[in-house]
Amino acid sequence: MTRRAAGRAIALAGLLCAPALAAQDPAGAPERHHGGIVRGPTAGRLIALEFTGHEFAEGGPVILDELARRGARASFFLTGDFLRTEAFAPLIRRIVADGHYLGPHSDKHLLYCDWEARGNTLVTREAFVRDVDDNLRAIEAFGVPRSRARYWVPAYEWYNDEVAAWSAGLGLTLVNFTPGTSSNADYTGEADGRFVPSQQIADSILAREREDPHGLNGYLLLLHIGAGPARADKMHGRLGGLLDALSALGYRFVRVDELLR
Repeated sequence: MTRRAAGRAIALAGLLCAPALAAQDPAGAPERHHGGIVRGPTAGRLIALEFTGHEFAEGGPVILDELARRGARASFFLTGDFLRTEAFAPLIRRIVADGHYLGPHSDKHLLYCDWEARGNTLVTREAFVRDVDDNLRAIEAFGVPRSRARYWVPAYEWYNDEVAAWSAGLGLTLVNFTPGTSSNADYTGEADGRFVPSQQIADSILAREREDPHGLNGYLLLLHIGAGPARADKMHGRLGGLLDALSALGYRFVRVDELLR
C-alpha cells in the first residue's frame, strides 16, 4: 500500500467509526468538527452531494447525466492539477454550464496535517495560502469568480483547527463530509485491503437514512468523480438508483452553498 493509500485508509477507518459529534443547534446551525462544517441544517430534507477530483474523472459524464435527468444539483471540488488537465476541460465546462457548484480541493492535493498526530500541521501558512490561491486561479479560468467559490474541501478530506482558521482568514469556509456512511470509500480498489464494494456503499447510505434520528437531512455526502483503473466496481454506475431511492423518500439534492446559506 502506498503512503497516500495508507494515509487515506487511516482517515477512512477513523471517520467510519467516528464518535458522535457535537450536538447540532436546534435553530439549524451547521455541525462542525475541527473548525470545518460536516453537516448542514437538519430541518429540511436536503442533501448536498460532493464530488472531489484530482487524478481521475472517468465517472464524470455518467454523474452529470444522472444529475441532469433528475434536475439535481451537486458540488464539485477539484484540484488545480485536475482543472489544468486539458482532457478534463469539457467535463469542467459542463459542470459549470449545468449549474453545479465548483470549488477548490487544494491546488496540488497537499496533505495539510499529520495522519496520526492531527494537530501537527505539515505546511506553512504561506504555502497554504499559495496553494489555495493557485487552485482558485484555476477555477477562475473556467469563468467562476472566486467570490462564488467560497466553500472548499481540503485534500484527502483531512485538516485540523489551524487549517480551518487559515481558511476562514482567507474568507473561505471549510466543509468536509458527514460521517456515518462509507460513501467516501468509493475510491478504494479491489486490491486494497479496505476495499468497499459499491453495493455496500449504497446500502450504508440507505441504512444511515433509517438509523439517524434526522435521516440524511443536511448531509454532506461525498463521492469521487473518478477512482482510476485500480477499481473496476465503479460507484457512479449505482448513482442513478441511489438518487431515485432517496428522492422517493422526499430528499432534494442541492449545491453546498444552497444547503449552508
